[in-house]
Amino acid sequence: MSIKLRLTAMNFLQFAIWGSYLVCIGNFLGRVGLGDYISWFYVAQGVVSIFMPAVIGAIADKFVEPQRLLGLSHLLAGGFMLLAAYFGYQATVLTEAGLATSIAPIFTAYCASVAFYMPTIALSNTVAFSVLKRNGFDTVRDFPPIRVFGTVGFIAAMWFVNFFGFGLPQAAQFTYMQLVVCAVFGFVLGLYAFTLPRCPIDRSAQQTERKSWAQRLGLDAFVLFKQKKMALFFIFSMLLGVSLQITNGYATPYINSFAAVSTDWFAQNPTLLVSVSQVSEALCILLIPFFLKRFGIKNVMLMAMFAWVLRFGFFGIGTTQNAVGVSLLFLSCIVYGVAFDFFNVSGALFVEQEAAKPMQASAQGLFMLMTNGIGASVGTWLAGKIVTHYCDWNGGYLLAREGVAGGWPTTWGIFAGYALVVGVVFAAVFRYKHKAA
Repeated sequence: MSIKLRLTAMNFLQFAIWGSYLVCIGNFLGRVGLGDYISWFYVAQGVVSIFMPAVIGAIADKFVEPQRLLGLSHLLAGGFMLLAAYFGYQATVLTEAGLATSIAPIFTAYCASVAFYMPTIALSNTVAFSVLKRNGFDTVRDFPPIRVFGTVGFIAAMWFVNFFGFGLPQAAQFTYMQLVVCAVFGFVLGLYAFTLPRCPIDRSAQQTERKSWAQRLGLDAFVLFKQKKMALFFIFSMLLGVSLQITNGYATPYINSFAAVSTDWFAQNPTLLVSVSQVSEALCILLIPFFLKRFGIKNVMLMAMFAWVLRFGFFGIGTTQNAVGVSLLFLSCIVYGVAFDFFNVSGALFVEQEAAKPMQASAQGLFMLMTNGIGASVGTWLAGKIVTHYCDWNGGYLLAREGVAGGWPTTWGIFAGYALVVGVVFAAVFRYKHKAA
């Protein structure tokens, strides 16, 4: 098997693990009486993203070859996720018996799993870059076609759990079996990683460049807050990061809520519908070079911000009960590619252009910390508060709460209004000159 094909398989599995549960775990939690804790699962993912990648990265730099550490991390993450699935099975049994379930066992095992999984996203990139360079490939030209199969893996896993039930009355997207699927993918990649070409640790680099823990954690990049332009950018990165995980946590429970009153096909297959978002994400990556050249970095970031307004707004007025409503849900999924990709890529380019070279790696880490760490964690927690105020779990469906006006339309309207305010204020206060091509 060729080097590039082996790395393609690695990327496929890397994101298939994530796609198995990321957008549908809320469906399962709601059915075992833990729906009010959905936001906690996404907050945990954001919190571990703040420090675990740096810790694991430091170990890979100094002590354990990246491909081996990738394998160990996936085996540990898979083991803890399998334990979470076992507790999910117990919660299912208790719920069917009419007994209360506890959040602690499944949440603890889940947190341990994502603590080892989240660093593997960066580790898999490290392995790919190292292997490609050692075999004479051009990473700029040869890595993107490999990486896009990560998105393919994510989508394939979503479709898999959408359709297969493994003998249970419902498909895996509604049961603890999605966690079992995740664990199995993790075990496969964990073992597969040990077969990948070696990525030797550069001992000479360690002797010439010794980094402090503050540097490894990216804390030295906080000095960039002394520059007004950089401070504004990182603050708005955090504010926009608030939007990142909201639809991952609540899109499928929302779409599935229509199944409480109808038998619409899309209401029964919410994970499949939401997978259109990932298809759009893959396609929008190809559009970014044109938009950056034509409109410049600031305008591309603005497009992303206002795309979040449309993402939430279309969800608020969409429905599975008629063709127009389904079209609006599809439009919401389509604009997700712009909302997610345009800001992440243009933001990374802005950091590369504005941060001094000795601090670029730390600055990129700070960008990710503000968006996927602090922003996403705070945003998902707040979103959970808003959703549980307007909606409540009833018979396994997240429906409008009795006695509280608004329901889902108001919930999505609040999220859209927030994104609109962030976009308008960013347009007004963030100054960045660029030349359109």
